[in-house]
Amino acid sequence: MQFTKMHGAGNDYIYIDCFRERAPADIPAFARVASDRHTGIGGDGVILIGPSDTADARMQMWNADGSRAEMCGNGIRCVAKYIYDRGICRTDSMTIETDVGNLSVWVEAQANRVDRVRINMGRPILEADAIPTTLPGNPPVRVDLSLTESFHPAALKNLQVTCVSMGNPHCVLFVEELTDELVLAAGPIIERHPAFPNRVNVGFAHALSREELELRVWERGTGETLACGTGACAATVAGALAGVCDRKVTVHLPGGDLSCQWSESGEVYMTGPAVEVFTGDCPAAGIA
Repeated sequence: MQFTKMHGAGNDYIYIDCFRERAPADIPAFARVASDRHTGIGGDGVILIGPSDTADARMQMWNADGSRAEMCGNGIRCVAKYIYDRGICRTDSMTIETDVGNLSVWVEAQANRVDRVRINMGRPILEADAIPTTLPGNPPVRVDLSLTESFHPAALKNLQVTCVSMGNPHCVLFVEELTDELVLAAGPIIERHPAFPNRVNVGFAHALSREELELRVWERGTGETLACGTGACAATVAGALAGVCDRKVTVHLPGGDLSCQWSESGEVYMTGPAVEVFTGDCPAAGIA
């Protein structure tokens, strides 16, 4: 089975072209095996690109642990690049079907190859029940979240979080410093906190100014990634709600920068890079 490895600001996935290839029979098992960075291809998960009855292409996504994900902002940029570069859809504007609906996409191409993509990510979901979270508020803004007694350091047991959904659930914490101790220790605990019935993506954000955020994201089902497109959008919305940043910001992630804007009309727009790394053949025997 042929695959393509691509990344958006370092958030890398294994892409299968289901216009030409048959999808693995057991996709969760394939995602777990193929995503392993020591014994597999390596990536943050698997994305299938295929035909759509309502859009130019359809995107389906699985995390590295095999769990299904509704949406990936970095992933959809790479899907747009893939279908443009290979002539599946050779227009500057296109529509891609996702589990959260059809999203509008605009590509920036040089020498007939896409290097940057702008996405209309739609309106953020702000109702607590729909995010979903049991925390108070629609949405919860700067709400206290208590971690387990076993969490150390003790000073970080009680944190304030702001919750939104970009089609997938996000919990954003605005902190003074982004440390491994915080992200790698608190991230997995918050991901599975009982306040989030479907688990949650956890963003740790530091406001550099009204126009710039520094962000690290612990992604549900994968762990910390170099970038998270929906996480950057969620941090932008959460920052505006919490009063720490403007509605248009540059988000600095470990893998690169994304430009995000929560428009006055309510939609969130994200612009960032899309890069093809390599293609290859993967023996799918036993898991396909």
